[in-house]
Formats: sequence, structure tokens, C-alpha cells
Amino acid sequence: MSVMPVMPREGDWTVDDLDRIPDDGLQYELVDGVLLVSPAPVPRHQRAVLRVAILLDAACPAELEVFIAPLDFRPDLRNSLQPDVLVVRRDEMGEKNLQVPPLLAVEVLSPSTRRKDLLLKRSVYEDRGVGSFWSVDPDQPSITAWVLVDGRYVPSSGATGDEVVTLTRPYEVTVCPGRLVAG
Repeated sequence: MSVMPVMPREGDWTVDDLDRIPDDGLQYELVDGVLLVSPAPVPRHQRAVLRVAILLDAACPAELEVFIAPLDFRPDLRNSLQPDVLVVRRDEMGEKNLQVPPLLAVEVLSPSTRRKDLLLKRSVYEDRGVGSFWSVDPDQPSITAWVLVDGRYVPSSGATGDEVVTLTRPYEVTVCPGRLVAG
């Protein structure tokens, strides 16, 4: 099943519309007022999400906190995204969601979300000032990190397979992509 954009009924979707959708196990996100619906993730995806979160949490400074989806980053009324993993300042987390840019957004790619994650969501993260963006590909084990420089993402570092890389933003974490997905 692939990501399905659902066109607005009359005008754009807003976060208020999103809040009225019943919980049915699907992932609902807004990009520039367009509702995107994704299927529930598969175990390989969730394994990678969990392992990235564990690595980040183990190294996390006290003033920061690591969260996993579903948790909404809502920078405005027409955008609501759920990074697979995110790092935030503890004092900036809202009661229900995050309205300021996280320090890090991590997307674990899957065939049904690859384009959405690498194009649409990455663009919103970049435009809204998310300091670092990581993509993890569990199918061809790899991780790529980008950092925001002068309002645009530039590649920072990455690794594939059994290579090991130390990523430094938002804080130092050593990652081996092959170990993120090994069963």
C-alpha cells in the first residue's frame, strides 16, 4: 500500500480537521494543507525506529528528550508531521504536540513512505528550521545525516551496511546501519 494524498473537501485541511479524524491505526499528516494517509508500519521499520531511539536516548543530554511517533510537529495550521524519531528541548514540548522545530527529525524509510519522507517532509523540516534531519533506509541498511546551514540542508555524514559513523548533531551518537535492522 502506498501513501495516499487525500485532497481537501473545500479548501485546505488544517490541524483542527486532523484532530477530528478517529484513530484507525493509519498515520495522518498534513503538508501544506494536503492530508496524507500512510499504512501502519511493518516490523522491519519499527525495529529500526526503536533502535535509533534507544541509541539517541542513551546519549541524550538532560535538557533534551527523545520521542517516537506518533507525536505531531505542528509548526503552523497547515502542517502536521510525525517524524519517526525526534529530539526536542524538554522545555519546548507542548502538552499535546510540538510547535517549535525539533533539534532532530529522523525518518525511517519504507517503500510506501520513501518519497513522502525524502521530499515532502524533508522540505517542511528544512523550511521550518529543524536543525538536523536523518534518513534511515532499512532495506539497504544506511543512514544519511543533513544539517541546516543558512536555511538549507547540506549533507553531513552517513554510513552503509556494517560501517560505523559518529553523528554529531544534535549531540554525538555512533551508529552502524546494519545493526539497526538486524533481526
